[in-house]
Amino acid sequence: MAGMSVDGLVSGLGTTDLINKLVSAEGASQAALKTRLTATNNAASAYRTVNTTFLAITTAAAKLTPEALASARTASSSSSAATATATATAVPGSKVTFTVESLASTHVQMSSSTWSSPTADARSAAQPAWPIEIRKSSDGSLAGTIDIPAGATLTDAAKAINDAGKGVTASIVKLGTDKYTLQLTSTTSGADGSFYVKTATEDDISAGSSFTTLAAGKDASIKFGDGFTASSSTNTFTDLMPGLSVTVTKADSTAPVTISVGNNDDAVAGQIQALVDAVNAAVSTVKDYTNNAKGSTAALRGDFSVGQLTGQLLDAVSTAVGPGGAPSVVGLSLTKDGKVSFDKSKFVTALQEQPDLAKRIILGTPASNGADGVPGGTDDVAAVTGIAGRLAQVAKNASDSTTGTLVSLANGQDSQAKDLKARIDAWDLRLDKRRETLTRQFTAMETALSSLKNQSTWLAGQINALG
Repeated sequence: MAGMSVDGLVSGLGTTDLINKLVSAEGASQAALKTRLTATNNAASAYRTVNTTFLAITTAAAKLTPEALASARTASSSSSAATATATATAVPGSKVTFTVESLASTHVQMSSSTWSSPTADARSAAQPAWPIEIRKSSDGSLAGTIDIPAGATLTDAAKAINDAGKGVTASIVKLGTDKYTLQLTSTTSGADGSFYVKTATEDDISAGSSFTTLAAGKDASIKFGDGFTASSSTNTFTDLMPGLSVTVTKADSTAPVTISVGNNDDAVAGQIQALVDAVNAAVSTVKDYTNNAKGSTAALRGDFSVGQLTGQLLDAVSTAVGPGGAPSVVGLSLTKDGKVSFDKSKFVTALQEQPDLAKRIILGTPASNGADGVPGGTDDVAAVTGIAGRLAQVAKNASDSTTGTLVSLANGQDSQAKDLKARIDAWDLRLDKRRETLTRQFTAMETALSSLKNQSTWLAGQINALG
């Protein structure tokens, strides 16, 4: 019934259009609810976007720990013959000098026999006679025995060696037309990876004669002087000194190499910059979403609860941290447009010349029991929160998953949106019912008018008949 057209059957009225206008007029309240729902969803999304920027502050602040400031290290080399890396356990100011005597190499052997193709019978050559034994050069101990079946090709033999996992890998090398050989390479670099092959027809004296050594497995070696040396099966000397690893790249026994360990102030400055960038991003996002200027369509326009977060962030950066702890000492200041500025060179200078003060400004100081070491005394010292800790607290208050201001506001908008959606759905049912009712009424009207018209026509006919 609701879907049938009753346009002007008798009356000539555009009843479908009339019904639509009547329903639309009664649906003004639903339209207002839909507008509110859109605004509510936009606000919830905006709160969560702002919340993301505050979570970024939490992450950046968490990286600024006493360990992070104290453990950043650099390792420099005086020569291209070696590179170095340092971890937190390396001691700043420590040095080591050496010459690179040799680089590590991997043991490689090649079969003295050749084959006409990779598909040739691997047993067609006199050597190696199968099965073969892989033995360590250092003590002749057996690493493993490898055999191939009758009729196996050279390709099959290489695969059998590779699948055996006995410390060597096999490759087929083409030496020329119809001339192929078998190359064996140790899977372990350095002297410990050296090996030889004993074939089925070789004894302990002749063992190894069927393969030629192309490269002997050798350890990397560095010399400190006075007969002191260090060796490594690879070109990297791990923990040559505590926290310091050195990789040699070129052997030159006449050119001394000096490795020096220092503080990596640039890395610490980079972490400060990351925190400043996170704060500025949050400030910009809050300003954009709460813009209260004339004509603004910001999703959180004029929202004081969000807008005040900007002030809290800037206060956390600009307020002194204890006596003499002005943020400007470590290069932090506020700009005229309400952002945070960071002077890296000033921070590095402070970290080098006044390390304790610089660390206090950034990290604060923990509580202590005073000179007597007894808690509860009059000389107890309260903890002082540094700039990183202040920012972390502001961010936590805003973005904590259970108590955060922004999280609560976003959840509140979600609840409101759910209620609005239910009310809109209820209006859909109400308006459908109203449309059905109006359609019935206009259909009844057209039916009544049709009946009256028929009666009028009949009466006119009767009157004409009487005349």
